[in-house]
Amino acid sequence: KSFNPGADAVSQIVTDSDLKEGDDDVEGHMEKPEMLDDFDELFYTLQELVQQQNLSDSVSVESGEGFAFITFQDMVFFDGDSSALRDEGKPILEGFGQAMASAADSIEQIQVLGHTSQASPNIPNEAHTDRLLSAERSAEVVAYLQQVTNLDPSKMVSSGYGQFRPIATFDTPEGRAKNRRVEIL
Repeated sequence: KSFNPGADAVSQIVTDSDLKEGDDDVEGHMEKPEMLDDFDELFYTLQELVQQQNLSDSVSVESGEGFAFITFQDMVFFDGDSSALRDEGKPILEGFGQAMASAADSIEQIQVLGHTSQASPNIPNEAHTDRLLSAERSAEVVAYLQQVTNLDPSKMVSSGYGQFRPIATFDTPEGRAKNRRVEIL
């Protein structure tokens, strides 16, 4: 019905009458399939890295058709209003860079996206400072990855979006913290 909202009635319903309770249970962790290409292997390696370094509260890894998307929350790499890479964040970035380097031949492009958050719910940040901070953060991550990995520099791109691609509200401190992030696609 969501594909054809004008339909008077749902014309087809598919059910599985042989399904028994427990048939669709899923284990608490992802099993690595036997046959993987470099890109799939990269996704599982990145997930394992998040678990090994206890980063599940501040780093998320998602995948789709032909991409992996890594989101680092605000305090992983940078202090507030700073584009200087934190010493504590460097080993984390090195680990992710080494994982990406292992699949370098399968990677067409690495996009690093910098985001800020509106400091006040009702007052937008000053445009110049906001845009520069997000761009400097993404450029800092790209430059560091270039220094510590053998990733092809021509495949790395940095972009700063400022406060203009929020993933949460500006109304709460928690929402603003979620909006301050660096993403690697």
